[in-house]
Amino acid sequence: MKNLIRICIVVVLVFLLSFTLQAQEHYAKLEKNRNIQAKDLVHELNETKDTLILKSEKKINYLYTINKDYTRELEFKINDTSFQLPLNKLSVGKHVLVAVQSPKRIVFVVRVLKEIPKTKTVHTTEKKISTSVPVKVVAVGNN
Repeated sequence: MKNLIRICIVVVLVFLLSFTLQAQEHYAKLEKNRNIQAKDLVHELNETKDTLILKSEKKINYLYTINKDYTRELEFKINDTSFQLPLNKLSVGKHVLVAVQSPKRIVFVVRVLKEIPKTKTVHTTEKKISTSVPVKVVAVGNN
């Protein structure tokens, strides 16, 4: 009987803790373009879900975003086979992204769920440390 009570208490505690403990929260959600003609463009989010990664064997000429207010928020001229877009440049909400690979336009959706903190760039520059040491001035010469 005592073991049954202990097991029930452990199960209830694990159940309650599962609601309060969460792993890393996602910043964004990607709705991929599943069209057969869009299979050449690999579009995915990184592991922390804060950067969009675009890769292709063909050149990606251009990328632009249309936000929930139907205005272009960002425009990039890429002309490369890969590109990374930090999602902290986008506002919270739904964004339609259009990747232009002439003559194709591949459309997909990124939903930014919450504000993404701006990452601090760490600059490693050497700094010279100067110490002030009192110096005695000695006059040399004929007095």
